[in-house]
Amino acid sequence: MDWYDTVFELIDMRSFSNLWFWIALAVVWSTASHWVLGVPYDMVSRARKHGGQTAEDLEDLVRINTNRLLFIGSVSGLWLLGIACFVLTGLALMGFLYDVEFAQALFLLGFPMSLVGALNLSTARLIQDEQATGEALWRRLTRHRTIVQAIGMVSIFVTALWGMYQNMAVGPLGG
Repeated sequence: MDWYDTVFELIDMRSFSNLWFWIALAVVWSTASHWVLGVPYDMVSRARKHGGQTAEDLEDLVRINTNRLLFIGSVSGLWLLGIACFVLTGLALMGFLYDVEFAQALFLLGFPMSLVGALNLSTARLIQDEQATGEALWRRLTRHRTIVQAIGMVSIFVTALWGMYQNMAVGPLGG
C-alpha cells in the first residue's frame, strides 16, 4: 500500500460524508448573512441604535461598496455572468448527470451563492436609485440580510437532504 492509498483511506474524500464540507457550508452562509453588501451587519445595528458618526460611517461604507459593485457589474457583468453560468452548468452536469459527488457539493454551494450575488447587485442598484440614507437604508439592508438568510436556510436544508440521500444511497464504503 502506498502513501496515496493510506491518505485516502484515512481521510474520507467524499463530500457529503466529510466534516470539512459541512464546516465550509456553515462558514459560507454565516459569512454571507453577516456581511451585507460588504458591510458587517453589526454596523447597521449600531447605526440604528446610536446614530451620529456611526450612521455616517455606515452610509459612507455602503456608498463605497455599492459604487464598487455597480462599477464591476457595468464593466464586466456580462463576462462574469457568462463564466458563472458556464461553471454552474458544468458542475450541474458533472454532478447530477455523471454522478460526481464533489461537483454536486460545489454546485449546492455555488448556485445559491450566485443568487446572493444577483441580490447584492439588485440591492446596490436600489440603494443608489433611491439615494437611501438613514432609516430607509437600514430597512433596505435589513431586508437584504433577511432574504440572504432565507436563501441560506433553504440551501442548507436542500444540501442536507441531498447529502443524507447520497450517504444512505452510496453507503460508507463508496460502493
